[in-house]
Amino acid sequence: MATKAAPTSPLAKEKAKALPFQYQFAAGAVAGISEILVMYPLDVVKTRIQLQHGKAVDGQGYTGVLDCFQKIIRNEGVSRLYRGITAPILMEVPKRAIKFSSNDTFAPLYQRLFHSPVLTQPLAVLTGASAGAVESLVVVPFELLKIRLQDKTSASRYSGLLDCLVKVVRHEGPLALYNGFEATLWRHIVWNAGYFGCIFQVRAQLPKPEESKNAKLQKTVNDLAAGFVGGVVGTTLNTPLDVVKSRIQSVAKVEGVRAKYEWAWPSLSVVAREEGFKALYKGYVAKILRFGPGGGVLLVVYSAVTEMLAKMV
Repeated sequence: MATKAAPTSPLAKEKAKALPFQYQFAAGAVAGISEILVMYPLDVVKTRIQLQHGKAVDGQGYTGVLDCFQKIIRNEGVSRLYRGITAPILMEVPKRAIKFSSNDTFAPLYQRLFHSPVLTQPLAVLTGASAGAVESLVVVPFELLKIRLQDKTSASRYSGLLDCLVKVVRHEGPLALYNGFEATLWRHIVWNAGYFGCIFQVRAQLPKPEESKNAKLQKTVNDLAAGFVGGVVGTTLNTPLDVVKSRIQSVAKVEGVRAKYEWAWPSLSVVAREEGFKALYKGYVAKILRFGPGGGVLLVVYSAVTEMLAKMV
């Protein structure tokens, strides 16, 4: 893979002066909420499929994305596709804001640390991985509550987000909100490394907006293409970790009982051994349908908002 240099961070506005942190934060928040409002039903479907052990038998379980959609709507109602959306919406503001602002902050930091005048492919991957690690610190409790509300087997125990939060803390303890932290950490490191690394590479291969007759349109096309490829690659790399994270967080901890899934890497082995390697990619199609287009939406909205805010600096 080429290491063609780019003049700036892959997500920073193409100008010498970087946006202040609060502007990067606001742009990331707007981008994140926009993506989740459009793509959330696919997240519910993805989680349901990931939590299914084995294959669908005699009409029980889900055979794929479309089958899952149909059964949820037919048996539980359309509103169930938005079950637990409050948690990710509350999470999306800090999550996406931290993702993009951290990425734009780490990029110049690593350039100075490694004495690189421009951002290179390896630095883009390292920057994305670092942003993912920071992001995971914020999202774990929200992810756990979301998974509990999305899971068909446990959803009836909770009347909503607040009720779920209270019951988890009361019955499992405050630290239970960070169950699956290690798996979440790895999931976000891998996804962000792939996402931001690909954005850098794809943008380097596309026509430069400033050289196009319609610079604004070319920039939007570039962002959609780079975000889509980054989303697909990041999803392909991190889906196994997402599967075990969902399983770790879906089960309530019981004192004195050792959970089947506790740590990310041993859990990968358990799933592969008991259900086959393909089981590590359960929910992959739903994730691709979400994070491919969703990655493009994220990047387009983020770029548009940063461009607008840059005029205010």
